[in-house]
Amino acid sequence: MSNNLQDPVLVVDDEADIRDLMEMTLMKMGLRVQTAVGVDDAKDKLDNNDYSLVLTDMRMPDGSGLEVVQYIDELALDTPVAVITAFGNADQAVEALRAGAFDYLQKPITLSQLRSLVKSAVKINEPSESVAATKTEAPPPKAEPTPTPPKPAMPFRPASISYPVKQPIQAPKSGSPLNRSAGIPESLRSLKERFSSGELTARLLPEHGEIGGENDMPRLLGISPQMVEVRHLIRRLAQSNVPVYISGESGTGKEQAARTIHELSERADKPFIAVNCGAIPENLMESEFFGYKKGSFTGADADRSGFFQHADGGTLFLDEVADLPLSMQVKLLRAIQEKAVRRIGDARETYVDVRIVCATHKNLEALVESGAFRQDLYYRLNVVSLNMPPLREMREDLGGLIVHLLYKHRTSSESYKLSPKAQEALLHYSYPGNFRELENILERAVALTVGQVIQLDDLQINTGLFPSQTAEREKKDAFDEIIEAPPVGLSPGGLLPEFVPGQMQIQDYLDKIEREIIEQALKQTRYNRTQAAKLLGISFRSMRYRMERLDIH
Repeated sequence: MSNNLQDPVLVVDDEADIRDLMEMTLMKMGLRVQTAVGVDDAKDKLDNNDYSLVLTDMRMPDGSGLEVVQYIDELALDTPVAVITAFGNADQAVEALRAGAFDYLQKPITLSQLRSLVKSAVKINEPSESVAATKTEAPPPKAEPTPTPPKPAMPFRPASISYPVKQPIQAPKSGSPLNRSAGIPESLRSLKERFSSGELTARLLPEHGEIGGENDMPRLLGISPQMVEVRHLIRRLAQSNVPVYISGESGTGKEQAARTIHELSERADKPFIAVNCGAIPENLMESEFFGYKKGSFTGADADRSGFFQHADGGTLFLDEVADLPLSMQVKLLRAIQEKAVRRIGDARETYVDVRIVCATHKNLEALVESGAFRQDLYYRLNVVSLNMPPLREMREDLGGLIVHLLYKHRTSSESYKLSPKAQEALLHYSYPGNFRELENILERAVALTVGQVIQLDDLQINTGLFPSQTAEREKKDAFDEIIEAPPVGLSPGGLLPEFVPGQMQIQDYLDKIEREIIEQALKQTRYNRTQAAKLLGISFRSMRYRMERLDIH
């Protein structure tokens, strides 16, 4: 390894030989190591020392490794923790994930797995180390032969299942850092300049170099940290059969993520059945999901299989699962628990082997609290969650996605181009409908344009016609997590700046509001980013990304 962790690694295990083996391995990697013989010893050390990584056994005489994970969360420490156990199973993996574990391994672990795990932790800590380095004056570096450029740091990501750790998927080297002075990522600035000069004619590199795709995940494109993280978690989820709950706004690609999980799993050669729960009439739901026997009711002139039977051996994707009526939720819960369904008019249940993946753009937790969605079904479906990020938070991907979509509409003789004003509008629009809206805008523009150059009027982006409505919609989308969070002293009624159409861009306006809210939360928590994130009701990873995007130090 080229750099050591700033703080030591804490190894928690009641077996002396395991502690010694892990200590020797970590020391060979150039790391400082401290050990603890149990839960109480670990808590005592966490009270008095800072650590860059915690590796804890699951079962120890004085308690569980999950207690160590929970204690780190109680102390609000920004310390990744991995749980290592010989008793691993899916339930414990979920417990570790929900408690805040960074990763989850099973004994016997190999040295290569341990090294991979620690290297992941190094990458997590690299951003803060680099920031610290810029703030302190360092001595002149020694001359070295052709230094290797640093790899892009990966965002903090939770583990989901207990499979050997793989090296995290790195963002392509073509991704550029954000340009803080202009507020637009360098990739978008480069795209704008190339369009203006006529150099770029909406082409797509064969290996998706412009948009950061991977050969086995052609549905999920992007070089932003959020999409890299999504692909990493999907790759791990594909190796298990646990139910997955995919959250995210409309148009963020929830079904594409579900299909990718299926295509990378052992069930890839079996059916993938996608069901829009909101599109089925309530009186037909039971027959559609479970099927019926001939003669069971008027019009049942033949046996019919339902969604569960058609998906047997494969994956059943329940889109907009929040729209299921309570009566159907009860029947769905039993089918998931018993792994068996009974057709209408049939006396026997039939076993089905189906993996459940569900999605919705609604807040399921809020629906559970209001009684509109069953709590027991929620916990059955939400074993592992995957959040699809909105397009406005992946602005470094915007240029590549525009190129990709224009390339799809090319003619045999020539590709479509964008006029300077059309480029400006696309790069500054906030896309409340996310990728689906971007796709529709460009498809409509291609249909309306005369010739091969798309003009501003062809886009039909109505950002200036109804500014008050658009601003309110954007504020709701951009701060949906903050609205439900505890108040941080910023009153939307009196302190929000006035939006002046024609004199400011909506995204700049929203960025200003978001910056004020985050800075207010940081002041209240004495600039403790972890506590500020909890105060705002967002994850620490989201907090760190927002601070970087808005250039908040």
